[in-house]
Amino acid sequence: MSLSTNRKRQHGFTLIEVMVSVTILTIGMVSVAALATTMLATGKRSKYMTLASTLASEKLEDLSRWPSDQPQVCVPTGSTTAGSLTTDNPPVAITCPPPSGGGAAATGSAAYNDDVSISFNNASTDCPSGSGGCFAETISSLSGTTVQYTTTFHSPDGRIVTPAATTTPNTSVTFHRRWLIEANTPVAGVRRVTVLVTLQDASLRPTVRFQMSAVRP
Repeated sequence: MSLSTNRKRQHGFTLIEVMVSVTILTIGMVSVAALATTMLATGKRSKYMTLASTLASEKLEDLSRWPSDQPQVCVPTGSTTAGSLTTDNPPVAITCPPPSGGGAAATGSAAYNDDVSISFNNASTDCPSGSGGCFAETISSLSGTTVQYTTTFHSPDGRIVTPAATTTPNTSVTFHRRWLIEANTPVAGVRRVTVLVTLQDASLRPTVRFQMSAVRP
């Protein structure tokens, strides 16, 4: 065998080795990239799930502060449930059952859903900390026959601002909350309140949802 032929075979073998190495390296890099993407998505999902659980707990506490015969938490006369976990209910007029100790029945309105924005930033004076962001909660209610929206802004420095209600909802929504109130559940004489919090980020799949229930008199 000539020296020239031997060199050609050596060069050809080296090229194959390079191609194999590049292929293995490419597969490894793709795998690492896929793993990194999965870890980022998992971390993001974990973050939002923690926030959703906190918001569910906060809403249950908020509903628990109302007396049981008030429109925000009572089951209206003639009904067994109030609210929904699957659909949004516009604000409706509510008449609660008369108090057990006597007296007039309470009346008012409730929507059984609200919207929460985190790190809310805007150029107006609504958010006390425009650059640092605010936690904003928007609820709806009835003013006569008109639906109005009230957004409360919580600044990182502790300031709370609630501008005048408007007929325009807050469009910067991070989480949507719905709640359901069931009379005489799980036993007679008590009500079960269930809150469902849903992340409004369509890019994160599966959708982040967190549900929590509490039983109260």
